[in-house]
Amino acid sequence: MDEHGDMPRAGRREWAAMAILALPCLLYSMDLTVLNLAVPELAADLDPSPAQLLWMVDIYGFILAAALIPMGVFGDRIGRRRLLLWGAFAFGVASLIAAFANSAPMMIAARALMGIAAATLAPSTLSMVRNLFPHPEDRSKAIGVWIASFSAGGAVGPLVGGVLLEYFWWGSVFLINLPVMALLLVLGPRMLPEARDAAAPRPDMVSAFGLLVAVLGLVYAIKKVAMDGWSGEAGLALALSIVATALFLRRQRRLAVPFLDLDMFASPRFSAALTINIFGFFVAFGMFLLVALYFQLGLGLTELQAGLASAPSGVAFIAGSLAAPAIASRIGTVALMALGFVVAAAGFALAGAAAAGGDLTLMISAYCLFSLGLAPVFTMTTDVIVGSVPASHAGAAAGMSEASTELGGAFGIAVLGSLLTMLYQLALADFPELAKLPMNAALGPGSAGAQLEAARDALGQALKAAALLCSAIAICGAVLTLLLRGSGGLQTETQGG
Repeated sequence: MDEHGDMPRAGRREWAAMAILALPCLLYSMDLTVLNLAVPELAADLDPSPAQLLWMVDIYGFILAAALIPMGVFGDRIGRRRLLLWGAFAFGVASLIAAFANSAPMMIAARALMGIAAATLAPSTLSMVRNLFPHPEDRSKAIGVWIASFSAGGAVGPLVGGVLLEYFWWGSVFLINLPVMALLLVLGPRMLPEARDAAAPRPDMVSAFGLLVAVLGLVYAIKKVAMDGWSGEAGLALALSIVATALFLRRQRRLAVPFLDLDMFASPRFSAALTINIFGFFVAFGMFLLVALYFQLGLGLTELQAGLASAPSGVAFIAGSLAAPAIASRIGTVALMALGFVVAAAGFALAGAAAAGGDLTLMISAYCLFSLGLAPVFTMTTDVIVGSVPASHAGAAAGMSEASTELGGAFGIAVLGSLLTMLYQLALADFPELAKLPMNAALGPGSAGAQLEAARDALGQALKAAALLCSAIAICGAVLTLLLRGSGGLQTETQGG
C-alpha cells in the first residue's frame, strides 16, 4: 500500500497549472545569457564606459542572487501567486525599459529592476509546485518539469538571441519577454491557486535588507576575485557580507517570529541536500563557462554556431530531469544522485580528451554526457529541499534552493575560471609575450599562424586539466552523497533513499 495514499494525487488542472509555471522559468534562465550575445551591438549604440558595460552584464545576476531568499520569504507572507504575478508585471515593464534604453545608466537601472523581478519567479514557482503537488511522486515529476524548463531556457536562449540579433536590433532580446509575461498575467489568476502562511507576521524589511546585503556582498566578492584576483574591493565586499550576516543572525535570534526560520537548517535532509546542490552547481556552472569559451576561442565558432553546439546538451539536461523521478522510484533517490555524479565524471573526463584533441563532435558528446548526469542530481536535491520543510515554509525553502544554486555556480565560475587562466598562461611558458595578452586577444580574429595555433593548444591543455579536476570533484560528490545517506542526512519521503 502506498504510504502516502491519503494524499490527493494531481489531476489535469494541476498539470495545466504546471505548464503555466514553466513559462517564467524559461525566461528566468534565458535572460541570464541572452544579453551576452547583444553586448557588441549594445556597446556600439549606448557607448558605455568599461565599468558601465560590465555592470550592464553582471547586475542582473548580482541582484537576482541576492534577492532570492528574501523574495521566497515574502511569498510565504503575502501569497506566492500574488508575488509571482507582481513579479511578472515588473519583469515585463523592466524588459520594455531595457529594450528602449538610450543610455548606459538607464540600461543598468533596467537590468537591476529585471533582477529584482526575476528573483520573485523561481521561489514563487517552486513553492507553488510544493502546494500544487502534495503527493511526493507527483511533486518529483513536477520538479523534473520545473528543472527541465530552466534547462530549455538555457538551451534556446543563445539560439533565440542569435536569430533575433541576425534580423533585428539588440532591444529585441528583451521584447521577447513581453508576450510570455502577458500570458502569465492572463492565465495565472485563473489557473494558479493562492498559497500563503496564514500565521505569518508582516514582512520584516530590516531583516530582508540585511540578508540581501549579505548575499550580494558574498557574490560580488567571489566574482571580483574571479575577474581581477584578490583586491581591496573584493575584501571590502567580503567583510561587508560577513558583518551583514552576523547582524542578520543576531536579529533573527531576537525576533519573536524570525524573518527566516533558521530551524530549517536543523533538518539533516534539508542541509544535506543544500550541500549536494552547491557541490553539483560548482562543477556545472564552471564547466558550462569553460566549454562555451572553448567553442568560441578554442575552436573559432561564432556565437550562433556555439549556441547550436550547446543545444544538444540542453536536450540531454531536459531528458535527465524528466526521467529522474521514474529512475529514482526503481533504484532510490540517493543511488540515482550518486550515479548521476559518476556519469558526470565520465563526461568531464571525455571533455578533457576532446579539448586536448580539438574534437568538436567529441566535445558536444561530452557536454551531453555530463549534462545528462547532473540533471538527476539537481532534480532530486531540489525535491528533497522543498519536501523537507512544512508547506508554510515552501517559499523560504525554494529561495534557499535557488540561492545555493547561484552561490555554487558563482564559486565554480570563480575557481575554475581562474584555474583555466593560470593553466593557460603556464602552457604558454615558451611564448611569454603571448601569455601576457588577454585570452580573447590572443585567440581573437586578429590572431593567425603560429601564434593562434600556440594559443589554441594552450587553451586545450588548460581545459583538459580543468575538466579532469571536475571529474575528480564529481567522484567526490558521489562519495559525499553516499556518506550523507549513511549519516542519515539524505533520506527522502519520495523514494525512501
